[in-house]
Amino acid sequence: MTNPFSTRSSAAPPGPVEDGQGAAVAEKEALALEPPKLYQVVMLNDDFTPMEFVVLVLQEQFRHDIETATQIMLKIHHEGRGVCGVYTKDVAATKVELVLAAARQAGHPLQCILETA
Repeated sequence: MTNPFSTRSSAAPPGPVEDGQGAAVAEKEALALEPPKLYQVVMLNDDFTPMEFVVLVLQEQFRHDIETATQIMLKIHHEGRGVCGVYTKDVAATKVELVLAAARQAGHPLQCILETA
C-alpha cells in the first residue's frame, strides 16, 4: 500500500539516465600551499633605557616569563640585540609598533625592528 502523504517516489527520477559517456571529469589540482614567511622582532640595545623596562616590555608584549625576559634582556645588553619573538609579518609589525609606542610613552629611546627569520 502506498502512502498518499509520502514525498518520496519509488519511481526513477525523470530525465535522461547518464551512462558516463561524454561526461567531463574535472581533476582537482594539487595546491602548493606554503607556510607564511616568518619575521623576527629584534630589540636593540641603547645606553638609556632601563633594563627593568626592557624586561617589563618583554613580559607584557611577548608574554615571556620573568626568567626568559631577563635572559633576553641580558642578551640585548651584552650583544647589542636580541630576538623577542618570531611571528608572521602582520603580527610582527604590530609587536614592533606596540614596543615603540610603549617606549615613547615611557620616554625611553628603545628601538625595535623587524627582520626576516
